[in-house]
Amino acid sequence: MNTETDFLIVGGGIAGLRAALSLAPQGRVLVLTKASASESNTRYAQGGIAAALGPDDSPELHLRDTLEAGDGLCDEAAVTALVTDGPRYVEQLLEWGVQFDREPSGRLAFGLEAAHSVRRVLHAGDATGREIGRALWQRVIEQPSIETLVHVLVVNLVQQDGVVRGARVFDSDGRSTEVTAKATLLATGGAGQVFRETTNPGVATGDGVALAYHAGARVADLEFVQFHPTALNKFGAPRFLLSEALRGEGARLVNAKGEAFMTRWHPSGDLAPRDVVARGIMAEIERSRAPVFLTLAHLDPAHVRRRFPTIAEACRHAGLDLTSEPIPVGPAAHYLMGGVDTDEWGRTSLPGLFAAGEVACTGVHGANRLASNSLLEGLVFGARVAEAMVQSPRGASAKPDRRAAGLWRSSAEAPLGAEGPLTVAAVRDLMWRSVGIYRTAEGLLDAVTGLDRAYAIERLAGGPTSLFDAEDWQRLNLLAVARLIARASLRREESRGGHFREDFRTRDDLHWRVHMTDVIVDEQA
Repeated sequence: MNTETDFLIVGGGIAGLRAALSLAPQGRVLVLTKASASESNTRYAQGGIAAALGPDDSPELHLRDTLEAGDGLCDEAAVTALVTDGPRYVEQLLEWGVQFDREPSGRLAFGLEAAHSVRRVLHAGDATGREIGRALWQRVIEQPSIETLVHVLVVNLVQQDGVVRGARVFDSDGRSTEVTAKATLLATGGAGQVFRETTNPGVATGDGVALAYHAGARVADLEFVQFHPTALNKFGAPRFLLSEALRGEGARLVNAKGEAFMTRWHPSGDLAPRDVVARGIMAEIERSRAPVFLTLAHLDPAHVRRRFPTIAEACRHAGLDLTSEPIPVGPAAHYLMGGVDTDEWGRTSLPGLFAAGEVACTGVHGANRLASNSLLEGLVFGARVAEAMVQSPRGASAKPDRRAAGLWRSSAEAPLGAEGPLTVAAVRDLMWRSVGIYRTAEGLLDAVTGLDRAYAIERLAGGPTSLFDAEDWQRLNLLAVARLIARASLRREESRGGHFREDFRTRDDLHWRVHMTDVIVDEQA
């Protein structure tokens, strides 16, 4: 491993790869991935990528839909950058060989997904993320200035005179190494694995958020977790994502009696915003004491198999026929709207440290992400962050709509009970039960108390003389992010987007139309 580079990129999804390609002509680029090269949330993105390229579409219309889905908390400047830059960067993907679906005429085929007012979502079958990742990785390996290393875990950011100058890592052999760089980009994806039920791959443990937080960077909006409404919900089968594109093509949500129910919750029915659909499904399960299903039996079976081959095969492996049988579904943790607080160019509050993609919080998604804006976010802000990384390092100032949560005292001072550290499985179960789709003060207090105690134990064990290995660091990161999500959820006393409090069921713009930020203080490094 080279221990010195110009640009260090942590993560091999769409944001990290797009940044690497822009940085390649500017110097040496080192891309580190925690697992294999293709294992990222990008690979598992089935639905598509949204861009205002259709004849009846415009960036202004895409802007409106994104702001509406974000439930009053989107950063309009960030959204404007997303929808304005998006079309040209998607067209660049076409030039680079990404094979999006096309109509028989040869024109691009645009799909409809929830909360979009027009058909604007481009797909590559039902494996859009995998196809985009393939094309980006192909270009990356052709660049002599880009080096990629797999199975590498970053455990600390290295700072010198207040500037981030690289990271300390465990390589694939378990050796600890320090890598120095002029600029460091976190493109580590999300944190779905913090929850017991998730659509995310095993690598999505929130490492980037934890790295930035432990280094002293601002994090923001961590209460806003999007729970995808339709994950496969069959006992013994993986929680496989059943893309929103299924409903866009006409799939219906029904209860055990075969009755549609979503129009009771929103005029758009099955194509309502994701947070509404997720809560509607949970309410119907509770009301009927029976499962909820997704059905495509009324659609042409040949079209379904052709349009959704990956999903059809996953259902087949679970013993289900997507074309003819009702598929049991339920919500699962899917996407983190909050993350490392950045400006529109990916700068964090720490000079020399940048973030892009799901790990970042530009405010572009507000309280609830519009379907298929995630791949677009990684693409657009991956390109934009590269422009900032070649400039002199400077931290991003907090925007006027950011409100500091206040300083927390050292978690090492938290009262320690007799019980030992929480296992990863116990943390994930606690988060699903107490910090999931429906939240209450009582449940959140229980979660915060348990997570504070467990985090304190881990932090004390991980002091300067510790023998922490890669597994220990991953457990600490998971605990740190879980704790931040739980604390942020307890703090926000309203319901908005993906954050729903049963004890504060309405949106409160007077007190809570702000982005709450956290920063670590007085904790052991």
